[in-house]
Amino acid sequence: MAGQDNIFAAPIEKLGDFTFDQKVAEVFPDMIQRSVPGYSNIISAIGMLAERFAKPHSKIYDLGCSLGAATLSMRRSIQQEGCEIIAVDNSAAMVERCRLHIDAYRSDTPVQVIEADIRNIDIADASVVVLNFTLQFLVPEDRQMLLEKIYAGLRPGGILILSEKYIFDDEQAHELLIDLHHDFKRANGYSELEISQKRSAIENVMRPDSIDTHKKRLTEIGFSSTEVWFQCFNFGSMFAIK
Repeated sequence: MAGQDNIFAAPIEKLGDFTFDQKVAEVFPDMIQRSVPGYSNIISAIGMLAERFAKPHSKIYDLGCSLGAATLSMRRSIQQEGCEIIAVDNSAAMVERCRLHIDAYRSDTPVQVIEADIRNIDIADASVVVLNFTLQFLVPEDRQMLLEKIYAGLRPGGILILSEKYIFDDEQAHELLIDLHHDFKRANGYSELEISQKRSAIENVMRPDSIDTHKKRLTEIGFSSTEVWFQCFNFGSMFAIK
């Protein structure tokens, strides 16, 4: 049973960088629902996109799978035979709980949950690859390398689903969207202290890109079609089709 996220509720004297440790894994479903606007819509639609793009006898990758929400959504939706989902996360606490979540549901589509750095994973014969709020945690120079590897491992007609927090070039728009996101968190019961401490802890490990940066990078790599299909405030999701 997942608990309520109060990790940043009390003043933390030495605020380290945010990590996906046991404490976070325990409250992650609550944290993500209350922190990421539109998260459940994105998870549902990842299943819809997987249903449309999954090809028979192909691999489906969920890179940075956390507790397996996107994996479960895809597994519920995929109708094609012979598909295998490969879910990868580098947090031992997340992987342990992810396996329990996956095992709780029966399905004809096998899932392999791997504890590893997504940068070291071989990607081959893929029809669907998901990076659901994952790329933003990689150092910028590794993002291009990973996306090139994904492109190379995708079958023609395959899809990459890329959900991210965005930054905006227009300063006024950028600040407004940040403020609206903070209002969203306040409405979900987070205090000013929690909001400011989480922001400080996550700033060093999460460096978002702009939508233009994402689109330009994906197009340069070779994806034929790329577009934002969902956005709420400064969070959103894109697809890129090979």
